[in-house]
Amino acid sequence: MADNETGMAKSAGNGKGTTSAASNRGASRRSARSSGASEAAMKKQIAELKREVSRLNRMLSDQDTAHGWYQSAADRASDLYSGATDRASRAAKQLRSQAQSVSETVQGNPGTISTAVAIGGLFGVLIGLAIARGSQPDRDWFHR
Repeated sequence: MADNETGMAKSAGNGKGTTSAASNRGASRRSARSSGASEAAMKKQIAELKREVSRLNRMLSDQDTAHGWYQSAADRASDLYSGATDRASRAAKQLRSQAQSVSETVQGNPGTISTAVAIGGLFGVLIGLAIARGSQPDRDWFHR
């Protein structure tokens, strides 16, 4: 009887051993499937991250291009402004010196300047009258 009990225990042990081996194989298949699925999911995430990095790099490149364009335009505008400022400063100095020389001439010769202005005004009036007469239509243009 003892043999039977040990035989039963052995067969029961073998059954459990067989069952646990089968469940181990099933678990390993499931883990292989899940690892394959997780590997596919990771590959998909890596591909998405690569696309996102590429998109961000393009955006940064576009920003660098725009910043470079803006910087070059600002530099050109600054150069133009400084050149215009220099020219305006020189022109203002020239005008000041000419105005001062005219002022000195007028103060030194008041009669000559007033005579020159009067003659210039008279010529202006005569030229204006001549232009006005030449542009008047004939009064009897409709009788001809």
